[in-house]
Amino acid sequence: MLFLCQKCNLYLLPFSSVPFKSKSICNQTSTSTILNCHNPHSQDAPDEHHHSPVHRKHNSKSTNFLLQNLSQNNQNQQQLTASQKIELEEHPIMPHQEKVKLLELSLVRKRTPQFPGSIYVQSPSDSDVGSSLPPIRNLFQSSVDNDGDGGGGGGDGHVDEEEEEMIMRAVEIRRKVTLEIFKEAMMKEGRFGITYTTNLANRLQGFLDYVMIEAASLKRMPEYYNSSFNLRSKAVIEDSQVVPLIRWLKHNELSYPQISKLILLSRGRIDLIRDRVQWLKSNHVKGEFLGVALVKGGENILHRSYKELDEIVEYLVSNGVRRDWVGYVISRCPQLLSYSLEEVKTRVAFYVDMGMNEKDFGTMVFDFPRALGYLTMEEMNQKVNYLKEFGLKNEDVGKLLAFRPQLMGCSIEEQWKPLVKYFYYYGITKDGMRRMLTLKPMVFCTDLKLNIVPKVKFFQDIGVRDDAVGNMLVKFPTLLTYSLNKKIRPVVIFLMTKAGVTEKDIAKVVALGPELLGCSIVQKLEVNVKYFLSLGIHVRQLGEMVADFPLLLRYNPDVLRPKYVYLRRTMIRPLQDIIEFPRFFSYSLEGRIIPRHKVLVENQLNIKLRYMLASSDVQFNKLVNDLIRKRKKFQSGVAGDEEEETQSSEEEEETQSEAVIPVDTTTKLQT
Repeated sequence: MLFLCQKCNLYLLPFSSVPFKSKSICNQTSTSTILNCHNPHSQDAPDEHHHSPVHRKHNSKSTNFLLQNLSQNNQNQQQLTASQKIELEEHPIMPHQEKVKLLELSLVRKRTPQFPGSIYVQSPSDSDVGSSLPPIRNLFQSSVDNDGDGGGGGGDGHVDEEEEEMIMRAVEIRRKVTLEIFKEAMMKEGRFGITYTTNLANRLQGFLDYVMIEAASLKRMPEYYNSSFNLRSKAVIEDSQVVPLIRWLKHNELSYPQISKLILLSRGRIDLIRDRVQWLKSNHVKGEFLGVALVKGGENILHRSYKELDEIVEYLVSNGVRRDWVGYVISRCPQLLSYSLEEVKTRVAFYVDMGMNEKDFGTMVFDFPRALGYLTMEEMNQKVNYLKEFGLKNEDVGKLLAFRPQLMGCSIEEQWKPLVKYFYYYGITKDGMRRMLTLKPMVFCTDLKLNIVPKVKFFQDIGVRDDAVGNMLVKFPTLLTYSLNKKIRPVVIFLMTKAGVTEKDIAKVVALGPELLGCSIVQKLEVNVKYFLSLGIHVRQLGEMVADFPLLLRYNPDVLRPKYVYLRRTMIRPLQDIIEFPRFFSYSLEGRIIPRHKVLVENQLNIKLRYMLASSDVQFNKLVNDLIRKRKKFQSGVAGDEEEETQSSEEEEETQSEAVIPVDTTTKLQT
């Protein structure tokens, strides 16, 4: 190529920010001839046919920039031919890799180091790296077609796919730039660490997209028209006050997952988060539960008015929930704040209709707030109807839920039905289940596989029969709530090692007295064992006594001591009597032992403790009258023939020995 200039020497001019490209120079290398030209009218001008051209080799890009500067700075340059103009005005087909490189350079946040002589030179006065790069619109075929005559292959599907890929890549680059700007603001303004900043920023993709969109929209405003994307993004982040809010939420013990979720739920209304936190604090919600209440309550809490929230709180207070309990209730069940006032009234009426008063309702909500706000109305009705199938009335279910509202948190299909089927297998009827549900409703909240099955298996291993297992559970359902390794097993080991219960009798002891497994070893069992041993009872004898009457070890020594003293000092009975009949300690001293002993003393009778105490009043009086009549018959000497007398003496032989009472006993009783 040959370029003639009318001015003096040509110097390298600064590059423009908008390059002009031509297909004619898209080759890898192109040889251009540049003349050291002078004014043709000057005398010193060289001959037109004998000029000395200077040959320099340039690549396609540098030649393109050179031509552009020549066209701008030399107004009197020779006019190009029509064919050359058309060739220069056509948009060159740029390789895909070149487009990607230009796109990344145009959108990066920081300056990219350039080697000397690079065609994308950035001077120190440039505010953005894009000042020396071509505009992004030149990278998209559709924008070029719209600027031109529209004939640039608009129907080519390959071009559309490439443009779509370039747009997605541009958005992704802008998103990364926004992420870096947000991290910088977090570390500089908020003074957060790099780890905390990174973990939080990675969860705020939605908020970063919001910042990116807002920064792009600021371009339309006159004051931000000439500003860079970085400056606009910083302005959006500063105006939102998100960094001070994050610092404040972190001070209120919110974790970064909770903070990120709240920011996303606010949908750009960052100020709502601080306002709702202040409202929760005014209702006694503590700092550690603020994040839980806001996150689990959903966006309804953030976007509802204070009037609606206050109405819900006041309605709960009017129905028995104490005001200082409101914070606890909201912390455990923040879903209540997401309902309308009419929905809350419907839920409260559901429990009030079952006979709950304000006190019971308030206590139930405090014990288990999820019973009021976590379940749907359909699930609540299903569970109440299932409990009624055990024979409970509507009022009975209300009392049951007031005592154990955790039942509403159990699943019918996953917990109750398998548990009922398991109890049926061990012979527990519906009446037995109703008794278990009434005495210990927590049993129906216990996990079957983890808690109940291992305990039943343990009872079977020590020799308890299957039918006895069902009777045990119905008799003492609390047994299923005890820990196997911390409570049940240690008590069984203690009975066999310290209380003298043999391996043969341990199953009988557990089956007849399952309440014994709930006693404390240190505070109850050891104390009672030491007391009985102090009376002179051997360990083996104590084991037999426990096997005969397992509840013997459950009594308080202060209750046992007066009965023992009365037996030994007043009744003058040997120790062997209580070894043979340990149930003696289960009867009331004032209500049964002393009155019946007086009757025996008054009638000068002496019978075993088993016959004396283990009978009703009618049976006892009949026994006393029979003994008195037989004794009178014996003393009167009325007898038939010798055979009859012999038979009568044999029948009354045991009665005579038992009826004899020492004289000193009567004397001591009278004194």
